[in-house]
Amino acid sequence: MKHATQTARQDLAAAEPMGQMADHGEHIAPAPRVSVQAFCENVDTAAAVQAAGEDRRLAKAHLRIQMGGLAAAIEAYKNAPTPNVVMLETESRGEEILAGLDTLAEYCDTGTRVIVIGRMNDVMLYRELVKRGVSDYLISPVGVLQVVRAICGLFSAPDAKPVGRIVAVVGAKGGVGASTLAHNIAFSIARDLTLDAVVTDLDLAFGTAGLDFNKDPPQGIAEAVFSPDRIDSAFVDRLLAKCTDHLNLLAAPATLEHVYDFGADAFEAIFDTLRATVPCVVLDVPHQWTGWTKQTLIGADDVLIVAAPDLANLRNTKNIFDFLKAARPNDHKPRYCLNQVGVPKRPEIKAADFAKALDGEPMAIIPFEPQLFGAAANNGQMIAEISASHKTAQLFRMLAQHLTGRTEPKRQRPGLLSPLLEKLLG
Repeated sequence: MKHATQTARQDLAAAEPMGQMADHGEHIAPAPRVSVQAFCENVDTAAAVQAAGEDRRLAKAHLRIQMGGLAAAIEAYKNAPTPNVVMLETESRGEEILAGLDTLAEYCDTGTRVIVIGRMNDVMLYRELVKRGVSDYLISPVGVLQVVRAICGLFSAPDAKPVGRIVAVVGAKGGVGASTLAHNIAFSIARDLTLDAVVTDLDLAFGTAGLDFNKDPPQGIAEAVFSPDRIDSAFVDRLLAKCTDHLNLLAAPATLEHVYDFGADAFEAIFDTLRATVPCVVLDVPHQWTGWTKQTLIGADDVLIVAAPDLANLRNTKNIFDFLKAARPNDHKPRYCLNQVGVPKRPEIKAADFAKALDGEPMAIIPFEPQLFGAAANNGQMIAEISASHKTAQLFRMLAQHLTGRTEPKRQRPGLLSPLLEKLLG
């Protein structure tokens, strides 16, 4: 505890009031494989910590909960090593808390990080806790996302490169154009938002990302998934094919030489490596239900379901919605969009009926335009390359903005001499 990472907050008054739930759209980087032990005094706190342990961002953490608070922690660690993180709830007053922590520090291993949950909103107490190496102080009652944020935040240094956001795009049914949308959204993220991104084709047998971007790289995601022991940032970087200045492709082999049966965690190391190296990863998830596709959707930061306006798509979208809402209770609802809307002479289910069944409007309604999409596919281009001002290209830009949490592209600020240089160069 004496060497724990101190929180970046300078004043307790600047901290978010505890008990207030965080926005479900907040991007919280997942925690690595760590051991966490919580010592609670209140059953409500224990329930919140237990629920936090079931959150996808703490999926790799090993969490144990014990009642008894600070006194139980001191007794437990007299003859046992401390875990990576100790979470302590106490209802004691200031001096009692400090005295208890001083006793606990005698048994804490170097590197153990401590989070204290207390009832006192006292800046002087907070400063004393920071002096003793406490990593964070939460004021009870705590919410599930506050516990998740506190634990995950211990492993995201304020000056570290932000952990990348993963956006998974999946079709409610085969043939609805989910891959096309995934590729165009990734292209817009890179082109319009100037955000470095990787589009990852997970349909190893029949993937179309290579065709859509007019790339035929000799290596791709298959080399990574079949060589899990070699996966690191340098290895994955060698597998990427450059599409634009800000967009790279991790292509699928699109061959039938292998049977692509994988375990649920087969892509975990690849995703972790990509998260650590690029701000945004767009996953083109094939329409199939396996252990690894299920885990991919649960683990993504955002999920976009692409559906065509018919009954089977509505049923499937509702099933995926219900599954993900139950599996990701601390995340916002999955998002969906309607594609291929307006096919001549085809009976269609209205967007309003989708919205009623799914309790939410679609992010976008993309019209059926076979000439535009067909020309782009045959030329190996994105819609914005065919016609940057086209309404559909603007829809992809809007989707890119919302899925990355950005509303405007990052623009370089002009220097003080820019106007003068422009005149001289003009």
